[in-house]
Amino acid sequence: MMSTMSQKGGNAVTGVVTEALPDTLFKVRLENGSEILTYLAGKMRMHRIRVLIGDKVTVEIDPYGGKGRITKRL
Repeated sequence: MMSTMSQKGGNAVTGVVTEALPDTLFKVRLENGSEILTYLAGKMRMHRIRVLIGDKVTVEIDPYGGKGRITKRL
């Protein structure tokens, strides 16, 4: 069973990538319909995991309302 909380305590939600921007930034439409600006997590950059438009991803949302971080491609 997957936990909704990550290791550092941020909220993890799923969404779909709607737009790819420069410097590994993405716009992701979340399950609740809102769209958030996200960046790629360090492990995904290190292992060169590609994220394309239309991919389902797990996003860890910043508790202060900033950007989200893509932690997993589903």
